[in-house]
Amino acid sequence: MSVRPRQFDLIAFDWDGTLFDSTALITRSIQRAVQDVGGSPPSDRDASFVIGMGLMQALAHAAPDVPKERYPELGARYRHHYGLHQNDISLFDGVLPLLDDLRRRNHLLAVATGKSRGGLNEALRAAELRGTFDGSRTADETAGKPDPLMLQELMREFDVPPERTLMIGDTTHDLQMALNAGCASVGVSYGAHEPDGFHALKPRFVGHTVRELHDWLLANG
Repeated sequence: MSVRPRQFDLIAFDWDGTLFDSTALITRSIQRAVQDVGGSPPSDRDASFVIGMGLMQALAHAAPDVPKERYPELGARYRHHYGLHQNDISLFDGVLPLLDDLRRRNHLLAVATGKSRGGLNEALRAAELRGTFDGSRTADETAGKPDPLMLQELMREFDVPPERTLMIGDTTHDLQMALNAGCASVGVSYGAHEPDGFHALKPRFVGHTVRELHDWLLANG
């Protein structure tokens, strides 16, 4: 393994669609939840677009015809459908070796996600990754993406400046958050958003597989 100096001290990962192969389940759960409360189910593209936002923000965007007073019920139905199949999904192949190599190079690792704190804790437990990350922020305890507050709080926590921080995600929300925070970003194309929207947000790299991401980080991280 290369012993080149690190460019980034803190590497923050999105969770769903970046580390965890959950895009299809989230999309399907949003569609079924909207239908349950009498709304018009969004298309696959519209449902996947909101992945990465906080839950209520995402559901409001995906279901504009559902009255706001129904949002708590909408959120409950989403959690119901997601919970039925959350044990059927897993980390993308190659994520564990990637994280192991980054830890061996003494990068600080964090998660910045649109999930709730409870949802992230459960996902980390299921993936047997508790203790792997040095820190995390979730949408219910800070501002949702693309507001930069998640990254700003992580940078303050670890005393790392923006120029030494890298955000990795599968959506334009992730890359816009990094841009808003003054941080570098890397996109991955195997998650929720098509990569044709990434380039305007100036990612350093777009990985089409976890292996490509891994190789780039070892050479450039």
